Amino acid sequence: MVEKVLIMGAAGRDFHNFNVYFRNNPRYRVEAFTAAQIPDIEGRRYPSELAGPGYPEGIPIYPEEALAALIREHRIDLVAFSYSDVPHVDVMHKASLVMAEGADFILIGATYTMLRASKPVIAVCAVRTGCGKSQTTRKVCEILRSYKVRVVAVRHPMPYGDLRSQVVQRFARYEDFQRCQCTIEEREEYEPLVEQGITVYGGVDYEKILREAEKEADVIVWDGGNNDTPFYYPDVHIVLLDPHRPGHERLYYPGETNLRMAHIAVINKVDTASPQGIEVVRENIRDFAPKADILMAESPVIVSDPERIRGKRVAVVEDGPTLTHGEMPTGAGMIAAKKFGAAAVVDPKPYARGSLRETYSRYPHIGPVVPAMGYSPRQIADLEATLNAVPCDVVLFATPIQLTRIVSLKHPTVRVRYEYRDHGEPTLEEALKRRLPRVFSQEPAK
Repeated sequence: MVEKVLIMGAAGRDFHNFNVYFRNNPRYRVEAFTAAQIPDIEGRRYPSELAGPGYPEGIPIYPEEALAALIREHRIDLVAFSYSDVPHVDVMHKASLVMAEGADFILIGATYTMLRASKPVIAVCAVRTGCGKSQTTRKVCEILRSYKVRVVAVRHPMPYGDLRSQVVQRFARYEDFQRCQCTIEEREEYEPLVEQGITVYGGVDYEKILREAEKEADVIVWDGGNNDTPFYYPDVHIVLLDPHRPGHERLYYPGETNLRMAHIAVINKVDTASPQGIEVVRENIRDFAPKADILMAESPVIVSDPERIRGKRVAVVEDGPTLTHGEMPTGAGMIAAKKFGAAAVVDPKPYARGSLRETYSRYPHIGPVVPAMGYSPRQIADLEATLNAVPCDVVLFATPIQLTRIVSLKHPTVRVRYEYRDHGEPTLEEALKRRLPRVFSQEPAK
């Protein structure tokens, strides 16, 4: 008998699991996807061009709130949970709902959907959203290029628009962001790498993406999203941990899986975390990834003109996903405001417009900062209107992109950056050379 399947997702891992595990499997018939975490991604269809000949009308995508009704309506046999950064207890609550409706609930094994590359793969993953993957990816690329290695980054999927046009996307110039109508969230991940001179691939079909990336790379760097596991088998699996959230490395799905698979475990942000938090994280690495190299790292905030912050009333803009499903109340922008002597951080919540009011309501843990939500033109317009309404002297933005390319602000702006910095030994370069000696055969460029 053919099993009827529903895939629970968030526009990323769900599509990959379908492509690799379900699409050409005669045992299964996928009736629907559900969507969570990301605003406005339901109501679409996974198109027939991607779904294959067994799905001439494509596959509908519904909001996750319809899960129980969909199981009953379609007489679903199996529900595959396929998104990331979810507390373990919440995963089991969802499983309990599914099982109460009469369906089986599965988590597909991490290696089951990993694709084999013909080139070495270095994966940069994490145990939570907001641990510092992006700057670590940039550092890995910088190290590789210093050894004259051709490197291409492949980013975890963010296909929030027209899926037909997002099958394989290549980003090498700023014009590519406009051509692909990238959201703020996409640009936050792609733009810093492109600024560095690194070509980035993303999209929907990661088999096709891999084959294109292999053509122009000696090494592929998998730039992970949330705390998801890699889509490609890694030769070196780097996993970031955050001592500001000690213990979370064992409390979230599939972050604990990443921890247990780590070759190199990086305790990041040690320059701003408590010694107690650092030690909790270190002990969990020793207990659950005893073969991993343990590295310490910092994420220093970098401001080009800190005097423009001193004594000023500032509005702080932070990376959106770090605050929302990453559950951080603030981020690097707040650190910079305090470090460089802002007179006050103006609470933006009374001035929030449209969809940002909904974001604050949905994520009440967010502090007196603005999450850079930009999954749609409506959200970008609401972000711009909110920031222009806040009575401040300066907008301090700690997003990975040049935000003023996206929104027009009436206030002066100061940009905050954060980069990877080794904290003691072994360094990231030393750990990579030990784990992947064949890649580092040449002497680094002076």
